[in-house]
Amino acid sequence: MRIIHLFVICALVFAAAYVYRIKMESTVQTERVLRLRADIREERNQIAALRAEWSTLASPRRLQGLAERHLKLKPIDAAQFDQLKNLPPRPPSFVKPNDPDPLGTMIDTIAVDNTGNDTTGSVPQPGSAR
Repeated sequence: MRIIHLFVICALVFAAAYVYRIKMESTVQTERVLRLRADIREERNQIAALRAEWSTLASPRRLQGLAERHLKLKPIDAAQFDQLKNLPPRPPSFVKPNDPDPLGTMIDTIAVDNTGNDTTGSVPQPGSAR
């Protein structure tokens, strides 16, 4: 009878220790969750502050003032544009009028070389069995 009592007392002590360990782990996890929530709140506040600062820095009024102060640009005058007749002559063409398009010929050549191998391997070709 004493052995049974001793066994029951030991089982109760182990059960109490196990329950205490579970309680402590849950307390640690709860504290971790609260810390993470606080970190997330802090990061969101920093993001909001950065967005406000960005909108201030990128405001058109501020950029216009900086451009006027530092770039020394002058407004465009209509007399600055030249007429089309003063454009330089067109560069010579190295392709004769009756020759085929060289880029189109290269693309067609590449397409003919790869006719049987136009899949990536991740999707089987229609009609092929794996």
